[in-house]
Amino acid sequence: MNKYIGLSIVAVGLGLTSCNDFLDKMPDSRTDVTSAEQVSLLLTSAYAQSNSIVMAEMASDNAMDNGTTFTFEDKVQEEAYLWKDITSENDDAPKDFWESCYTAVATANEALAAIDKMENSDALKGQRGEALVCRAWAMFQMANIFCLAYNPATAGSDLGLPYPTEPETTLVVEHERGTLAELYQKIEADLEAGIPLIDDNLYTQPKYHFTQAAAHAFAARFFLYYQKWDKVISHATAALGSAPERMMRDWAYIAGEMASDYESRCNQYISSAEPANLLIETASSSMVYWLGPYNLGRRYGLNHSAIAKKESYRTDGIWGKYGSASDLWLAHSCWGYSEKLCNSKYYGYFEYTDKVNGIGYRRNAIVRLCANETVLCRAEAYAMQGNYDGSVADINLWLKYNSRNGRQVNDSIVVATYAAMNYMEGSNGQPIPASETYGTPKKRLHPLGIAIADSIQENFIHCILHMRRAETSQEGLRWMDIKRWGIEIAHNRAYRTPDYLLVDDPRRAIQLPQDVIAAGMTPNPRNN
Repeated sequence: MNKYIGLSIVAVGLGLTSCNDFLDKMPDSRTDVTSAEQVSLLLTSAYAQSNSIVMAEMASDNAMDNGTTFTFEDKVQEEAYLWKDITSENDDAPKDFWESCYTAVATANEALAAIDKMENSDALKGQRGEALVCRAWAMFQMANIFCLAYNPATAGSDLGLPYPTEPETTLVVEHERGTLAELYQKIEADLEAGIPLIDDNLYTQPKYHFTQAAAHAFAARFFLYYQKWDKVISHATAALGSAPERMMRDWAYIAGEMASDYESRCNQYISSAEPANLLIETASSSMVYWLGPYNLGRRYGLNHSAIAKKESYRTDGIWGKYGSASDLWLAHSCWGYSEKLCNSKYYGYFEYTDKVNGIGYRRNAIVRLCANETVLCRAEAYAMQGNYDGSVADINLWLKYNSRNGRQVNDSIVVATYAAMNYMEGSNGQPIPASETYGTPKKRLHPLGIAIADSIQENFIHCILHMRRAETSQEGLRWMDIKRWGIEIAHNRAYRTPDYLLVDDPRRAIQLPQDVIAAGMTPNPRNN
């Protein structure tokens, strides 16, 4: 049955929280929101306080099994790495992510309902716009984890997710998952209705809200996954403006001029004063501790020798050879252990609730949207249109601020660089796990509903995917690129045969939380 019957979204986790728990957390906010100021305050809770980065990074080819010498702190790391149904219930597991995202959706719906009841609702256009975009953002985040990648040929039958659009007041509500096509249509509708309404002047801390720039950057990524190239370009251009170079992250300053201090560099990376940062969110998460330079969770990670130097930001690439003057600043601002290398992005903060007894929460501030990634969205869209001049211009914009000597290239260099690389596969064409002795950034593409025109277009895509992999390390976005381009990967397993994730493997959609399935929601299919 493609339905879920349980507690209403009054318990915003779609049935995972009791009504009393909900009232303890949000005391009757529905009936008290009567002013623009209260709506704006309510919308600060329309941003999820959880993220899926651990699940996505572990599931991707940005992690390998470093062996039984090392341990993991929580089984979510191992279950995600092994593409198992995740049973862990910590801050970084499906249950918390699901609840947090649907809390954001419910909050957005409460804000929209409150606006509709106000006599001066026309004066709250900015708040309405933020609520619509926040709802779309939460649903997009969940779609990326719990659904397959969008394929126009199958989206009409692939499972979507419930998309609540109104506050719910009854105890028992039926929710259908619907199709992925319906889910993407609803996200698109919210974006197109919401973005024109957003008013940047409403925010005292704009980088923690959907400004016009952040909303357009979100739309650029969404339409990239939706395969609507014209819309990617128009939204990316709106986000970046007429002088995008002013918005690019200055890695030469972070990695070349700042003191070699991890915390200071991370603080610079997430700074609200950094022009590249378009949306910053906070979360309760152990992500930084498991992916960062801490002696925790070293069993599974971005191994220096096998991944960073063979497949990611310490390889040769469009920027030139690693170890040369033109390699990446990212390659020279690394920290951690050989089993799990990281960039100067995220520092682990601890929020004490009881300092005497050392009790509290691990907290992170995460850059969710940034100009550098938006430029690469546009570069990919141009390449898919066959506009290689436009794509090269964006590739060069990214290189100017990421390559240590600001290297610039042309279309011939792009094609030649990636045409010369071997595919990372066995002699039978099967994907191989990360290896310290063999590996390249180039993996075969099995695009979903996309026809690659020729070798020129294919090598442009390999180039941009390589750049995206470097840019988005520790962000979880590599998993989305693997899904939408049908990239087949293998994970090594200590003392066991590798496991393979092929293009048609249903495990590309992470399983729903166990409580949600137990309550009646249709689970994601599995082969066994």
